[in-house]
Amino acid sequence: MSELEQYRARIDAIDRQIVPLFLERMAVTGKVGEYKKENGLPVLDSSREKEVLAAKTALAADPSERADVASLYESILAISRRQQRKVVREGTEDPGYAQWLKTYEQRREPVPGPRVVYQGEPGAYSEEAAAGFFGEGVESRGLAWFDDVFQALFRGEADYAMLPIENSSTGSIRQVYDLLARYDFSLVGEWQVKVEHCLAALPGVEMEDIQTVYSHEQGLMQCDKFLDSHRAWARVPTLDTAGSAKQVKETGDRTAAAICSRRAARLYGLHILACPINHNTANFTRFVAVSPALELRQGRDKIAAVFTLPHQTGSLHEILTVFAVHGLNLQKLESRPIPDRGWEYRFFVEFTGDLTAPGMEGVLHELSQLSADLRILGNFKGYGP
Repeated sequence: MSELEQYRARIDAIDRQIVPLFLERMAVTGKVGEYKKENGLPVLDSSREKEVLAAKTALAADPSERADVASLYESILAISRRQQRKVVREGTEDPGYAQWLKTYEQRREPVPGPRVVYQGEPGAYSEEAAAGFFGEGVESRGLAWFDDVFQALFRGEADYAMLPIENSSTGSIRQVYDLLARYDFSLVGEWQVKVEHCLAALPGVEMEDIQTVYSHEQGLMQCDKFLDSHRAWARVPTLDTAGSAKQVKETGDRTAAAICSRRAARLYGLHILACPINHNTANFTRFVAVSPALELRQGRDKIAAVFTLPHQTGSLHEILTVFAVHGLNLQKLESRPIPDRGWEYRFFVEFTGDLTAPGMEGVLHELSQLSADLRILGNFKGYGP
């Protein structure tokens, strides 16, 4: 037997001791669950769990090993909570879980022949995303501001909104995240559009004629390396890329150019001087389809949620343990500051799963008990080719 095989044999022998002890521990925690059920006690006892973690980590004499011991017992405690919930079968006393049940009861079926709103002018990438998700013949219209889009959906003037939520080069669209937190809407799907920015101007205009470039701030940022090679050009941000193309067309300014898509350049009759000019050729924008009510469409495999956390050590780590223990892949974690609450943050998460799957009820209970203001944003099919 080699030295490595000897080590592995020792590990196997230790595991044969650990597993029965773990199962014995679980039997006792099951009894704890029965006691909590009989006495109307909640499964989660944060103060008790903190005491347990402190006591177990103190058993490690070497301070460098205490974090590993803490990580082990955080998982054990999470498994114990899941076990006890099967016994206690907690109901709607968790505010976040109660809110989810209300949202679920008010769900609707997808709207046939929908009216869709987006931010921007015709030819915008948002319009392209709407056509991709809902079909080329979809009835869609653009509005000037993100807030206008949410207001139109709120007033019932549209069935859905199509909004950009993040770009692979420049990151999250912060205004959209903030509006998702403000409005009680749901996400019902997502779509990706490959971004290929072009420099477009009026027919006959040459590169040396350009003095000013218009585009959305994201477009300017995504093309900054190209623009840095033309330092004399003034960069002017606009509401959207397609709007910049429309502006160049309508003003007739032969010293101006727009950074926009091929679709927008074609729509407004502009001549493409260079394309693509964004420095990241693998540049994609992810869009979300927003609905005033929850929809559970076929093929759903991604869940989106938003919550706040208590301002205390380990609160984020504790809630992330829930995803690990339940085998849920956390695909997105975004934080946004909460207005009027200095240095406190709201967290947006996206993780794999189906809200109607067995075991998901326990996940929602845990998320609700560990956080504040939990709201399920939606359950939809993640974008794929």
